[in-house]
Amino acid sequence: MGSFFKQLYRYSHPRPYRHNENLWPYVKITRGDGGEIVTLCYKKQAIPIVPLSQLQHSAQGDVLLTASGPSVNTLCFERLPAMPALGVNGAYFLHNKVDFAFYVIVDMGFIDRRPDVVLEVIKQRGLTLFTTVHGIARILDRFTLDVLRCRLAIIEDIAEKVYCPSLTPRQLRARYAQERSVLFSDSDLSIAFSQDIRRGIVDAGTVVYWALQIIAYLGFNTIFIAGLDMNNFDRPRFYETPSSMLPTFLADKVEPLIIPAFMHASRVMKANNIDIKNLSLNSAIDGAIFEKIDAQRYFQQRCPNVAKAEHGII
Repeated sequence: MGSFFKQLYRYSHPRPYRHNENLWPYVKITRGDGGEIVTLCYKKQAIPIVPLSQLQHSAQGDVLLTASGPSVNTLCFERLPAMPALGVNGAYFLHNKVDFAFYVIVDMGFIDRRPDVVLEVIKQRGLTLFTTVHGIARILDRFTLDVLRCRLAIIEDIAEKVYCPSLTPRQLRARYAQERSVLFSDSDLSIAFSQDIRRGIVDAGTVVYWALQIIAYLGFNTIFIAGLDMNNFDRPRFYETPSSMLPTFLADKVEPLIIPAFMHASRVMKANNIDIKNLSLNSAIDGAIFEKIDAQRYFQQRCPNVAKAEHGII
């Protein structure tokens, strides 16, 4: 039956709507004044979600953004001061060392290939999971709503919003050029940064770029990024072994897309007085974009008493 509806949708809608073909007719949504999805019904079941408007400017201070580069294994998390953390993809393997208040999963392949990690994330009370409607559908099809303990917050690719036509980079710029919520790069038509994620999030080839837009929206002032290596793609992620490595497609995106996008994000963050520190000293992301720091030395100087703490990030 799913294949039937998919084909029916394809034949009844123009190509720019193709990204919705796996959602119709199972997904029903309503949107708020800010453009965000405020109600979701999946297969005739109401799904509880946190409206994004409730999360805007709800946080402040420091946040730890944990990516999954191998350099994570070199960090001594016990020496870091207490702060909330936002994880992406497989970073949940740090849950015994890090207090995950937020999580972001937008890679549908990750949900399919690492359901064990996804299950642990959605069972975590007090955690807010940011994911797409496609992600929620996959999670519910695999685990059912009864398993869910975390809060769900729906995010969307600004160029492929649910039941809206997809937008080319040129169309996207024309659509949002007059809005302060989306800041476009002067040098690259395809690069932008969303300051209001209710309007959507701009993709730049890596979930970390989504996370930066979410963190800025939440209101944090300083971002410490762990595992942002963006090199050594032949090596396992910090939680993998050579035999359990999942494929990555980042290598071909680093120079043409990811680095220019991070440069743009850096300028936007600085203009908004948001500081970014990269804890990966050997990261391919230049220190002129995100300042690289030695975590142990930095926090010893900033928080001399943290070394005496009995616990790490709590």
